[in-house]
Amino acid sequence: MTHSVNFDVLIVGSGVAGMSLALNLAGRASVAIVTKRSLCDTNTRHAQGGIAAVLDPADSFDAHKADTLVAGAGLCAQEVVELVVAAGPAAIEKLVDRGVALDRGSSGSLELTREGGHSARRIAHAHDLTGAAIQEALAQQIRDHADIEVFEDHLAIDLITGARLARGRGRGVAGSPDDAVLGAYVLDVKGNRVVPFAAPIVVLATGGAGKVYRYTTNPDIATGDGVAMAWRAGARVSNMEFFQFHPTCLYHPKEKSFLISEACRGEGGILRTASGQAFMPSYHALKDLAPRDIVARAIDNELKRSGDECVFLDMTHLPGDFLAERFPNIYGTCKELGIDLRSEPIPVVPAAHYMCGGVQVDTEGQTSIRGLLAIGECTCTGLHGANRLASNSLLEGVVYADRAARRVIALLAQGPAEPHFEVPDWDTGDARNPDEAVVIHHSWEEIRSLMSNYVGIVRTNRRLQRAKRRLELLYNEIREDYWRFYLSPDLIELRNICMVARLVVDCALVRQESRGLHYSTDYPETDDANWRHDTVMRRPRFE
Repeated sequence: MTHSVNFDVLIVGSGVAGMSLALNLAGRASVAIVTKRSLCDTNTRHAQGGIAAVLDPADSFDAHKADTLVAGAGLCAQEVVELVVAAGPAAIEKLVDRGVALDRGSSGSLELTREGGHSARRIAHAHDLTGAAIQEALAQQIRDHADIEVFEDHLAIDLITGARLARGRGRGVAGSPDDAVLGAYVLDVKGNRVVPFAAPIVVLATGGAGKVYRYTTNPDIATGDGVAMAWRAGARVSNMEFFQFHPTCLYHPKEKSFLISEACRGEGGILRTASGQAFMPSYHALKDLAPRDIVARAIDNELKRSGDECVFLDMTHLPGDFLAERFPNIYGTCKELGIDLRSEPIPVVPAAHYMCGGVQVDTEGQTSIRGLLAIGECTCTGLHGANRLASNSLLEGVVYADRAARRVIALLAQGPAEPHFEVPDWDTGDARNPDEAVVIHHSWEEIRSLMSNYVGIVRTNRRLQRAKRRLELLYNEIREDYWRFYLSPDLIELRNICMVARLVVDCALVRQESRGLHYSTDYPETDDANWRHDTVMRRPRFE
């Protein structure tokens, strides 16, 4: 028998959003952080560019808000944009207070850069390793707090809800208005056992899902776990068709997911074809600083037109010493691969980067299930709309960690939704060890190939329908294996990426227009009259 582990708050994920929330709650509640690898193995750690906020007297909240709304292609929630932008300076200050060392100029003020879609320099950064600087500083703070317990190598499997327990007694409907979260089942990877974590409040901060695609800037941990768990529990999920492809991922056989920061173009980098022609002036007035969806589609179009395998980001006209100092990580990595930024352009291709949709939440991170909150990239807050403005994501994580803390404190004061309940042990049934682990690998590769080939930057109904049919077959096979075999991290993640892939495809089929990151040749125009609203999915659509 495995006894449950009890906490006031269970946070799933250890990126900027999850760790910021834990620090906000320190001293107010008992907090557990479960993270599938190490504390610092997150999407946040890989963020290069920086965090956007109005910090220059020449800039304004109105300008930042306007840039966000333009990038979001008509689907941003104006109230959310206003509150996040207004909270930007305080968010930066909080990070600095927590030990994040951001770059400063000779006067001591923060050094700001500009990225695509921004009308001013408002990106605070730590060279081109901003995410790593944030991750390390917050992790050190977490380790210093005795009332925050970290469970590394612990992979959340499924949420425990009142409806889930009631279904075992023949009643209960997932996502019903009276449903409430009670905890989560978590795989202790090193201990090879499933541990029930009991908590009246669970916060999903699991990051993105880039591994749904073959080419991605995301690390291996980005498998959409939070979205899949929330969906299975009955929470609403929104706007999954809007998956952002970063325009400039390094194209090199030895580096499959190395990001070339948008800040490179912010500092004057120029995209060129293999023949040396600068092509972005033909696509947008902002040229190389156009929003990401436009730049990614432009590159995709140029590659299809020419048959080339990549385009090139040229920074050879910039001072060599500046490049080495401003972008030490990019400069050093490229140098190791035989590419000298000072004298030759960088080969780049678009790659899956950021999930703009996710678990639908309100302005304090509350989902449609009582006690279940979500923050960070796994959510759909309304900030990003149909296309995320560069460097707004780290900002969103910090701001929503503050707002979610208020909701958590209020919920704890109300008391648990079900004060007397027992979390049952995980039932392994007749499960056995898998006899063909290669099947998991093949299914994983098939899903990623389907998504890359049929649900990429440019889409058609025919391709989407083909992906849908094949994903449904794969999902049924994976579900059979899930109940047949003992759980492993690979099987859990495979189940999750298949669910996320289905959500992306289904949302893409529903939206009969082109907007932001969703571009369909069957519906090439934007239709504000009929489609200027979120695509909201509910579990009964699949199950």
